[in-house]
Amino acid sequence: MQETQYRILVINPGSTSTKIGVFDGETAVLEKTIRHETVQIETYSKIIDQYEFRKMTILEALDEEGINISKLNAVCGRGGLLRPIEGGTYAVNDEMLKDLRAGYSGQHASNLGGIIAYEIAAGLNVPAYIVDPVVVDELDDIARVSGFSLIERKSIFHALNQKAVARRVAKELGRKYEQSTFLVTHMGGGITVGVHKNGRVIDVNNGLHGDGPFSPERAGTVPAGDLVELCFSGDYYREEIMKKLVGQGGLVGYLGTNDAVQVEKMISKGNEEAKKVYHAMAYQVAKEIGGASAVVAGKVDAIILTGGLAYGKDFVHAIREKIDWIADVIVQPGENELQALAEGALRVLREEEEAKEYPNALRKVRN
Repeated sequence: MQETQYRILVINPGSTSTKIGVFDGETAVLEKTIRHETVQIETYSKIIDQYEFRKMTILEALDEEGINISKLNAVCGRGGLLRPIEGGTYAVNDEMLKDLRAGYSGQHASNLGGIIAYEIAAGLNVPAYIVDPVVVDELDDIARVSGFSLIERKSIFHALNQKAVARRVAKELGRKYEQSTFLVTHMGGGITVGVHKNGRVIDVNNGLHGDGPFSPERAGTVPAGDLVELCFSGDYYREEIMKKLVGQGGLVGYLGTNDAVQVEKMISKGNEEAKKVYHAMAYQVAKEIGGASAVVAGKVDAIILTGGLAYGKDFVHAIREKIDWIADVIVQPGENELQALAEGALRVLREEEEAKEYPNALRKVRN
């Protein structure tokens, strides 16, 4: 009996672009990045106001590519800044749309993903989904304790790519993700190291403006006392400090660029400062992975390195030589977010798992 071939439209909105893909099963029929003019984006005072404009540009792009949307079986959007929820594929419902429009956990272009997916799907009478948004929260309670009673550690990380690559590696190893223990490191503009145990990410550093290794544009963990002194020095506004932590931190702060390829060129030309900072970033990533391994007493099935920085052979080698004693290191470069969204929808369409209902899967998180 021939397996049903499901066609899925996936949507991943960014600040000045929208990435779309059409998949027949796992196979990409179309992958396209729609660039939005800054002048056009700036005409909208709120991100949420962009949804109709972005929806129309998506539909126009699909029409130009000869894609018949009436053949779609589902539409899947990037999950936005919702309430903390456990991982999985969620059917877009009224409660989710309400929180996405309100920006429950903040305003971000990814909030448009579920809204646009729902708008397109509703017109076709097919389901709309989101998959593993950045607010996925599966932390063990002990991992929430920061050491400072007024602040609780939060789960904000590259959940979509981390979960997708962990599932992919588990399949390649002949294992079930729900019965495996992986340390997954996403290395991009931000860097997060997640402890995946039996299908849950029980510990992970806050990759937005929290802890962990510094990255191409984020500062990661910094000495708290010195940061407090800087904040109250009178030399900086709050917004300036935040920019130095996120956006102007990491490689940008030290070397003036967030482009790892550019940094490698600097190193090849004998720039010793670039070499030191680049190796320090690899050092901190390895250190974070080593600490994460202690969470599961070193009982790790594999360590996975993914994200854009995983393309850098020297960078990966510098990390690998410090951690390969823990477990085998598997490199899966890139983010593949469109593929990950399609795979999440497919698991539901193929009845391999049930779509979760938002916010019923909400984990109990202390306010």
